[in-house]
Amino acid sequence: MPLRLTIWLCLLFPPLLIYGQQTVKAKPAGDPRDTIAKPAQVKSPRKAFLLSLLPGAGQFYNDKYWKIPVIYAAFAGLGYLVAYNNQNYQFYKNTEKTWIQNNPGQESSAYFIFVQTSKNDYLHSRDLDIIGMAAVYVLNLIDATVDAHLHTFDVSKDLSLEYKPDFTYSFQSNLPQARIRFILKF
Repeated sequence: MPLRLTIWLCLLFPPLLIYGQQTVKAKPAGDPRDTIAKPAQVKSPRKAFLLSLLPGAGQFYNDKYWKIPVIYAAFAGLGYLVAYNNQNYQFYKNTEKTWIQNNPGQESSAYFIFVQTSKNDYLHSRDLDIIGMAAVYVLNLIDATVDAHLHTFDVSKDLSLEYKPDFTYSFQSNLPQARIRFILKF
């Protein structure tokens, strides 16, 4: 990053203190809105993994309901692309066979080369879409397992990130230097 840009960024954005959580004022004793905090339910990563063999079931187990439509939308979109590319691949494959039967010895014509290229392109796209579906399935399994592992992850209330611009003078280069310091407190 150029020196001038760093200096301008440090001058425009004064040091800020960023808190990970907001502080909540304690409720007075006997407040009717006060509730007893339930201990966090422990989720089994193994159970989440096994349930996620059916896509979305692990996310349902982990109470991450919003991820289920995303998973099925990815499968539906990739499934459509697989069907579309396979249909076009079959068309060009049959066209190539028909051309070879009806026009022997003309495999170097421009039309035949176009048909071959199109057939290979659709085959390649179909195969990549199938790999994409496998990747979505594996990510579904990984996501459910990691969510179950981190379900009871507790972030301390005093977690904060502070950044400050820092200006120093370098005696070696005889130039001022600007930098940003990040301080993580937990």
